[in-house]
Parts: sequence; C-alpha cells; structure tokens
Amino acid sequence: MLLSSLRTTILYGCRNARETFHYSSRSPHLRQWFVNRCRRTITAEAGATAGTSAVPNTATNRIVGRWLLGCSGLVVGAIVLGGVTRLTESGLSMVDWHLVREMKPPRSQAEWEAEFSKYQQFPEFKIMNHEMTLPEFKFIFYMEWGHRMWGRLVGIAYILPTIYFWKKGYFSRSMKGKVLGLCGFVFFQGLLGWYMVKSGLEEKPESHDIPRVSQYRLSAHLGSALLLYCASLWIGLTQLLPAHKLAETKHIMQLRRYARGTAGLVFLTALSGAFVAGLDAGLVYNSFPKMGDRWIPDDLLAFSPTLKNFFENPTTVQFDHRILVCYCFQINNSLDNILIKSTLSSSLYFFFSFLLQGISSLAAITGLYLFSRRMLLPRRAKIALSLLAAAACGQVVLGISTLLLYVPTPLAATHQSGSVALLSLAIWVLAELRKMPK
Repeated sequence: MLLSSLRTTILYGCRNARETFHYSSRSPHLRQWFVNRCRRTITAEAGATAGTSAVPNTATNRIVGRWLLGCSGLVVGAIVLGGVTRLTESGLSMVDWHLVREMKPPRSQAEWEAEFSKYQQFPEFKIMNHEMTLPEFKFIFYMEWGHRMWGRLVGIAYILPTIYFWKKGYFSRSMKGKVLGLCGFVFFQGLLGWYMVKSGLEEKPESHDIPRVSQYRLSAHLGSALLLYCASLWIGLTQLLPAHKLAETKHIMQLRRYARGTAGLVFLTALSGAFVAGLDAGLVYNSFPKMGDRWIPDDLLAFSPTLKNFFENPTTVQFDHRILVCYCFQINNSLDNILIKSTLSSSLYFFFSFLLQGISSLAAITGLYLFSRRMLLPRRAKIALSLLAAAACGQVVLGISTLLLYVPTPLAATHQSGSVALLSLAIWVLAELRKMPK
C-alpha cells in the first residue's frame, strides 16, 4: 500500500511537472514552491499509510499495560478478601457452587432459612457452630458471597477486554498467547477455589480436629492467585515502563540474579503463610524471638514420618515461616550446645543447618539494597529498591505484632496485604532491571 501511494504521488507530480515546466523555468520562486509541495504530499501519504498499519503501537501498549495493572489490582482485592474470609471462618458458609445461580443472594426469610438449613448439614455447624443464630450465619454467608462475586468480577475484567482488544488488533502475536494464558488461569483459579472449599465440607469420622479446608489446597489456591497477580503485574509494567539502557557489566548481571532470587524467596515466604493460615499455626507459640522458652521447640519434629512435619505440624510450619520472614542465624556453633544435634539424625541436622544458614527475606532484601548502592542505577530503579527495603522492615514488624497479639483479624489481614505489597515491589525491581529488548 505504501509503495502504491508513493508511485501515485510521483506520477501525479511528474504529470504536473510537464504542465508547469515552462512556468517554473521562468520563475525560480515558483519552482521552489512546486518542489516543497511535492515533498509535503509524499510525507503526508507515507505518514497516513504507516498510521493504518501501526497497531499495536506505543499508545495501544500503554492501554494494554494499564488494563493489566487494573486487573492485577483486582486480584490483590481478591487475595485480601479471601484472607479476611479465612480469618473470620466464613469460607464454608456456602455449601453449593453455581456459576450464575449463586450470584443472587437470599432475599426473603424463607430463602435464608433454607440456606441456613443446608449449612446445618455439614461438619462446621455440627462441630463448631451448633449454637449459631441466623443473623450470625448471614454475616459469614455475605463474607463468602462477596469473595466469590469479586472472583467473578476478576474474570469479567480479564475476559471482556481481551475480546475487545483482540478484535481491535491491540495484541502482538506473543501478547495473544500471554493474555490467553491469563484468562485460562482465571478460570482455573475459580475451579481450584471450589476444590479447596469442598475439602472443608467433607465428613471425616477419623478426625477429631475442627473442620477446615486442606492446607495443601489452600496453599495451591493462594499460590495460583499470586502467580496470576505476578504475571499480570509483570506484563503490565513491561508494557508501560521503557527498559533502561543498562551497561551489561558483571555487577549488573549479578544484581539481576540477586533480584530474581530475592523475588523468589518473597514468593515462597508468602506461600508458606498459606500453611500457617490453613493450620491456624499463628495461634501456637505466641512469643518472639523464642518459641516459648526455647529457640528450638521440643515438638518441632513430633510427627512421623519426618517430612510430614513441614506441612502438617503447626509448630514446624510456624517455625519455617519465622525463618523465611524474620531472621537467619548460624547454627554450626550455637546449636552444638543445645538439643538439636543430639536429638536429630545427622541428615536432619545438616538439613536444618542448610535451612537456617540460608538468607531470609529480610536479610536478602537488605543485602540486595546494599549491593545496589555500589553501582549507578536509574532513578526509578533506586526508588523501587528503597521502597522494597522499607516494606520488608514494615512487614516483619507486622508479622511479629500479629503473632504477639494472638492474630487479630485486622492486623492479620494487613500482614497478608503487606506480603502482596512486598511481592509487588520485588516485581517492580525486576522490571526496572530487565534487559533491553533486541
């Protein structure tokens, strides 16, 4: 199209040139006017033609980036609301799952009583809430209903704009695959949520514990939500923020690897919080820095086989989360003088030595910040690294306060939100340090 437009313009110019040649030969001013007019015509034709084929372009990339940032914000809302639903023990109040029918909550007294009677048939009411009244049931029902409706809002926010932008041609070939993956992940997240709730509705005659959802399914549900959030945030930031022209020096490459490892550790720490929530592990050993009067509690490896402790023993789960969040310390010398070396096998001792000598989230982020101070970085990257270090300190304070105050709901929800904020800043740092596209 561009070549044909240029050819038409040139032929038109040549035809006019023959007609005006004898005039232009007499007047140099007329000749110059004619040459300038031809140049403007060719430039305008080329610009118009190029404009019709420039989708996607910088403007559409900004639109797509803002949309994905908005979607990631909605995912954060779903994570926070899900955490509050878990803390208020509201997640098992809706015993059915219907994609459309449950969007309308009960209205009349008869509808509420019918919903309450269905809830009364399941273990949570029989074991924990057998004295619950209808107004109390309405509260937990609305908490879970709000969480599910927010999840549907997230799905709409992903799917409908994807269809619109696809038809408008805003997506490149690689972007099409990415947004399809995000939309598929949203659908998977909904199914995983119901699969998680279902585990708390099952009758378990052999268990004498209070009814709760499986901590494995809870961590999978939270982990998939965090993956969806990280992917949306990363793609959105890379669409909006131009990559910096960083010199590919040895220190810059080391900083990138360090930042990736730190982001992975922050993600792992947030995921370990799901096991803490699923087992109510925050309600054991509400002291800091020791657990009770010991650094290493006696029931750390009470379950058999040993591996089971790391996923089902509340003491071990809280201990692991503390290590990941708060502190790291050497045990080669100090633990030689306490019980662990004498009570654990040599293989477990070296496993704990490796775990506790590893860098916690706080230490890793602090090290990343100090390492970055040695080199010249763009202003945005410095701001992101500084905010990440500050947020890590605040998150540790929130975690300790939540533990010492026996997990109050507002503080625990703020602590969970802080983990998402910390992960967001880690993703921002990665976006600022990414390589220039070739």
